Amino acid sequence: MVKMLRDTVRKLFDEKKVDMVIGWGEGTLPLSATPVFIENADEADTLIWDERCSNNLAVYLTKDKRHLVKSGKKIGIVVKGCDSRSLVLYAVENQIKRENLVVIGVTCDGVIDIKKVMKRTEGKEVLDLRIGDKDITVGGRGFETVVAKKEIISDFCLHCAHPDAPVHDLFIGQPRPANEKADVYKIVDDFEKLSADERWNSMVESYSKCVRCYACRNVCPSCYCNECFVDQNDPQWIGKSPEITDTLIFHMGRNMHVAGRCVECGACERACPADIDLLLLNKKIAKEISERFNYEAGLDIDEKPALASYCENEKQDFIMG
Repeated sequence: MVKMLRDTVRKLFDEKKVDMVIGWGEGTLPLSATPVFIENADEADTLIWDERCSNNLAVYLTKDKRHLVKSGKKIGIVVKGCDSRSLVLYAVENQIKRENLVVIGVTCDGVIDIKKVMKRTEGKEVLDLRIGDKDITVGGRGFETVVAKKEIISDFCLHCAHPDAPVHDLFIGQPRPANEKADVYKIVDDFEKLSADERWNSMVESYSKCVRCYACRNVCPSCYCNECFVDQNDPQWIGKSPEITDTLIFHMGRNMHVAGRCVECGACERACPADIDLLLLNKKIAKEISERFNYEAGLDIDEKPALASYCENEKQDFIMG
């Protein structure tokens, strides 16, 4: 896979089909990968692809004042299924020009949840990592542990219906169709079985840990507004206090802003220092969008987002009176 990826990128540069390629390279820590920006064929050898490559690279097309998009460069970008869905969303929302991208899909079986790995090592510092076909070996001072991949893959990957890029120009490996058996909304179904008081208490307990660092917003590929509503002072939409009510208003407001736009990449949860289950509310809204409008974000570049279109036969049960 890695050799094929590097050879593909070299060929793109040799044939002058790209000016830059965004991919993943070795991180500074054993369990991490880091985004790399390649500008010539010789740098292709820095590319990697494995279960450590969790970053949604699409964010670099809308963050940083959209400098890359405005540069006029032909950009190649390596994507998993969720990353590709972000690109489709950007194209539909006129944030990028599809013809200026070369989308390179890779076969994805899920990314490592570092928090799960740390539980297996009882918090010991991981200094060495070896990735096999079905397991990984982590080691450090005085210990070595072998863990099955399926035990440390992120939860949102375990229930992913679109692991491979639904939209791509080139693909490394063999793209697979959507996984129709994926239990995408299991955590939502379990949550909905709770009583109203249990749901509220669960929300308060979880979101009381939030320190309002906004890491979830900053890393989210669907949050690309030049000014976020939480940063506005005139008018001021929410208070700056650590009160649970202000915290919940922020999170529920953000959930509504990404309604029909969340690609469930899990970037928000990975970035959260408080380990909050942030995907639960996003998935709840995604379930409502799917059931009401038969729509999933980022799958069809020719389809308008659910909340940007209207059909006369849509359900009207939300209207009171």
